[in-house]
Amino acid sequence: MEKLQYISQGFTIEDQELNIRKALDHGAQWIQVRWKNAQKQEFIKLCEISKKLCSDNQTVCIINDHVQIAKDIDADGVHLGLKDTSIETARNILGQNKIIGGTANTISDVLQRMNEPCDYIGLGPLRFTSTKEQLSPILGFEGYQKIIENLKERSLEIPKIFAIGGVVLEDIELLQQIGIYGAAVSGQITHQPSLINEFKKAMK
Repeated sequence: MEKLQYISQGFTIEDQELNIRKALDHGAQWIQVRWKNAQKQEFIKLCEISKKLCSDNQTVCIINDHVQIAKDIDADGVHLGLKDTSIETARNILGQNKIIGGTANTISDVLQRMNEPCDYIGLGPLRFTSTKEQLSPILGFEGYQKIIENLKERSLEIPKIFAIGGVVLEDIELLQQIGIYGAAVSGQITHQPSLINEFKKAMK
């Protein structure tokens, strides 16, 4: 599984498409299509465009929240928030071969996600981010450390956890030392897509 996800950004379909194209041009291999507050038809159109772009680039295309749209366009999977469709329901709709990721904020969320089970966990936020309107309590590096230690104390295998929420390139080394698998990055890659290769190098 890729260690770097690009979460799409933009207020219009044109912005979203441009940012996804730039990320792909700079070597992104995993796109999560996320566009809150979009009109449904516009969002479907963006998902269709993104799926084609990702297919042309042999890149993973994940849809945020919308399980049925992910199925309809044959995306590679879906990412679900804690209040979205359940992992079990999504699995029934999408089948066994699609990627299903789930958001978590606390150790109990992580344990829930491991039991459900999802393929990877988006754990965060690391720090404040303006891309999310209703932000969960901020974890910081210490929060990640505590969750990983808690899993180790329970003798549980550490799942594939992606740090989310305001992650920048300088964070990667410490996150990996803690035991975090990868990162989902939105803002910094949107503004500086040329950093994608630096992220990949840091995540070796």
